Amino acid sequence: MSRVGKAPISIPAGVEVSFKDGVVAVKGKLGELQQTVSNSVELSIEDNTITLNRKNDEKQSRADHGLYRALINNMVLGVSEGFEKKLELVGVGYRATNQGQLLDLSLGYSHNIVLEVPQEVKVETVSEKGKNPIVILKSHDKQLVGMVAAKIRSFRKPEPYKGKGVRFVGEYIRRKAGKTASK
Repeated sequence: MSRVGKAPISIPAGVEVSFKDGVVAVKGKLGELQQTVSNSVELSIEDNTITLNRKNDEKQSRADHGLYRALINNMVLGVSEGFEKKLELVGVGYRATNQGQLLDLSLGYSHNIVLEVPQEVKVETVSEKGKNPIVILKSHDKQLVGMVAAKIRSFRKPEPYKGKGVRFVGEYIRRKAGKTASK
C-alpha cells in the first residue's frame, strides 16, 4: 500500500471540496482549483477528511494512488494557506523590478528580460542596498508557482565557479575549483 496514498487529507475550515464526474473541485479563501482524477482511484469525502483508495493492484493504479493524493492535498493547502517561492539574483549588476504582472530582469545580457507573469501568481521584488535582489512569487496553485519560478531560474542558471545566476533562496550550489596559474 502506498504510504502517501493511504494518508487521509484533512479539510480545514473555510474550504469546500466537491467530487463529480471524475473532477475534484476545491474552493477556499485564496481561490479555487480543479483536478481530474483517474478512474483507477476511488475518492470519498466524509467528516472533513478525504480518503483515496485504489480499485486494483496494477502498477499504474499504485502510482496514481499516491499521485492524486499529493495533488489533492496541495490543492487543499493552496486554497487555504497558499504557496510561496523566493528567487535570489546573485551577480554584479543583476536587478529585478516589477510593474504589476510584468517582471523586468537585468541578468547581464545586452537587453533586459521582460516576463509577463500569469494573473494567478502575485509577484513582488525586494532590493536592499548591499544584498542580492529577491523575487517573491505567491499563489494558491503550487504547480503554477513552480513553473514560473523554474522559468525565471532558466534565464540564468547558477554556474559552479562563482555561483552567479538566479537561484532559490537557501539553495546550495556545488562549487568547482577554477584553473590555477602555473609558472
